Amino acid sequence: MAYTILDCYTDEPSGLGVPPSLGTYPRYIYGALRKERPYYLTIDDLRNLRKFGTKGINKENEIKTNTRIYNLTRSAEEVSRVLDKTTQLIVVSGINTPGKYLSAVPGTLSEITELIRNTNCRKILTGPAALIGSRLEGGKKPEYFDKTVYDEIEFNYLGINDYDKITPSAEIVEQIPYPIIAELETGKGCDIGKCSFCTEPLKSCVAFREPKDVVAEIKELGKQGVEHFRFGKQTCFYSYKNGDVKEIEKLLKTAAALKPKTLHIDNVNPNKVITGNGEKITKLVVKYCTPGNVAAFGVESFDIEVVKRNKLNTSPNVAYKAIQLINKYGAERGANGMPKLLPGVNLIFGLMNETKQTGVENFNWLKKIYDDGLMLRRINIRQVVPFEGTVLYEEAGTKFIKKNKKRYWSWRKNIRREIDYPMLQRLVPKDTIMKDVRMEIYDGNNTFGRQFGTYPLVVGIKKRLELGKYYDIKVVGHMLRSVIGEPV
Repeated sequence: MAYTILDCYTDEPSGLGVPPSLGTYPRYIYGALRKERPYYLTIDDLRNLRKFGTKGINKENEIKTNTRIYNLTRSAEEVSRVLDKTTQLIVVSGINTPGKYLSAVPGTLSEITELIRNTNCRKILTGPAALIGSRLEGGKKPEYFDKTVYDEIEFNYLGINDYDKITPSAEIVEQIPYPIIAELETGKGCDIGKCSFCTEPLKSCVAFREPKDVVAEIKELGKQGVEHFRFGKQTCFYSYKNGDVKEIEKLLKTAAALKPKTLHIDNVNPNKVITGNGEKITKLVVKYCTPGNVAAFGVESFDIEVVKRNKLNTSPNVAYKAIQLINKYGAERGANGMPKLLPGVNLIFGLMNETKQTGVENFNWLKKIYDDGLMLRRINIRQVVPFEGTVLYEEAGTKFIKKNKKRYWSWRKNIRREIDYPMLQRLVPKDTIMKDVRMEIYDGNNTFGRQFGTYPLVVGIKKRLELGKYYDIKVVGHMLRSVIGEPV
């Protein structure tokens, strides 16, 4: 039996598996099949083979980097040989939080179907797509799998959703020739679980991994050369072990003692920041994690009518206080040129009870945050996807997406111009030195790169630099969501 894991990438409220992030699903599957030594391929590998044949693409002559076939694990000829040997093809897929990615393009379910349809083997679909579907673009209905293509469709394939069964493997990294940031799972499920749009309660009840298991995974990945890590696979890092400060410090302290180049977190419920042990946890995150860290707040809307109708976790006042507290302890600039810990804000349009006033409320609160001298690392704005099983799907579907479609773009443009732009100037003023910026893609004579991190800032350089190489960059200008730099 020859197994192949085909990573078509995942992005969900509780976790990221889009390169350079390596998600948990491929690692858990590889661990379960370790004795079989499965192959690991990306959807980029398959696109390259199907479009250019066994010769593959010649990247040396690219004027603009083709990000659809950027994350290649081996030559097209080798990919062909792997597929010929494969008797079980395990497809990992599922985009539940649509976004844009600098150097990767996740596969849509329809695209995956066409790429694998004629592959002569048993086909299994797993990941979030197997449970609730997928959608690469916001503001649209979910896309569902073609049942005629797969022999098995299973979200919990090989027990990868059961903590007493998973055996994460770092050996999969041996087949990945580019640097990654490993997504680390600390827990699953949501202890509030009422937001109308969220898919996390559909997938899991609340459970936590033990600190020793998470740290053991970091150690094994470190032996394979992985230097960047993110506690990202959870709905709220501050809720780990029900907010137990001792357990959180044990996790952070032992992980930091391994001296990774990057140690970051992701999702945080603002309520947990300003209540209970929130202040103590904030200090621990600042103390043990590396600079450039982001606590991503699922605010979703500053319109109180939208908050109430959709049972969102956070009121505008609570979100504001949490932003204040994170800034109080995390705004200091770190060794890599970025502040140590800042909040990020997620906004979603298309929720129930949304009106033209929603855009006004969102803008006014963000303006207040800026005017009060506070910093946000990033404002993530997207249109909701109403997935089946959620309250939003049952009670409204795409009603409010359609109703306010024309307003969405003006709302977003206003925030980008009036908030994001001056906020970036405050975040990284001109002459700031950003260290270890890895160059990723070309666009004509421009090169774009990022530091490794949870939400790294994109840096554009007005010349072609060597891709994959690290540079220290001086900030010389600002765009709406990125900065312009030059090598030091």
